[in-house]
Amino acid sequence: MTLPSMKTVHLNTKWGILERVSIFRRFFSFLWDKILVCSIARPIQYRRLTRPDSSSSSSSPVEVVVVDDNKNLPEDHPPMICNGNEADSDLVSLKISLLGDCQIGKTSFLIKYVGDEQEKSLQMTGLNLVNKTLFVQGARIAFSIWDVGGDSNSLDLLPIACKNAVAILFMFDLTSRCTLNGVVGWYSQARKWNQTAIPILVGTKFDDFVGLPPDLQWTIVTQARAYARAMNATLFFSSATHNINVNKIFKFIMAKLFNLPWTVERNLTIGEPIIDF
Repeated sequence: MTLPSMKTVHLNTKWGILERVSIFRRFFSFLWDKILVCSIARPIQYRRLTRPDSSSSSSSPVEVVVVDDNKNLPEDHPPMICNGNEADSDLVSLKISLLGDCQIGKTSFLIKYVGDEQEKSLQMTGLNLVNKTLFVQGARIAFSIWDVGGDSNSLDLLPIACKNAVAILFMFDLTSRCTLNGVVGWYSQARKWNQTAIPILVGTKFDDFVGLPPDLQWTIVTQARAYARAMNATLFFSSATHNINVNKIFKFIMAKLFNLPWTVERNLTIGEPIIDF
């Protein structure tokens, strides 16, 4: 084969390769555009919720973002909004977990809050699941509250109880310092399964706590405040018997989640229900 012929063959081969590369690039560009279109999330929808107000039945509307699809969220991210179909487009689903030792008043606290409005109560060994739905001007706020038993066998339920929770209440008996010390273990275990939930430290049985000697009260308050700071948690003293700070805790969760302009007042007075943050 002569030299000109060899050059012609070489050029034809080179142009053929370039043409194939060009075709491949056009195809890849088309495919990439399709992938981008499919990966774009659906438009965010908005629902208008109202700010809870204990002093008045009327409240000013607050605009809340409703996430339409949780599929693209990380596995550990709390899906604050469940929006399965159009019929549930006004449903805001919030999972809250209650953790703490046995016999500290978790279940009494839960019953005081849900009252006679509890729905679909599910009881099994080591776990009590109660749902409560609030209706706020056309929007439904569904609390799914997971009350985990306080014995060692309940540790196996922590993954399912903590996963996707938006808030975790770490509870202890104000008259029993050993249950306050136990909060450390519950907190470390819970954080293994959920690092985004709002931590709240709740002391129960405040009505019995006020009967303790003042110096012991001061010691418990000081220790509880130190634990709350270490956990980066808000501290509430509560009483299910006298309904002290029970509803306020759930209002606090709502305000925290949706950035509502509703705040609690700090109270550090010994002998009164402590609120510290």
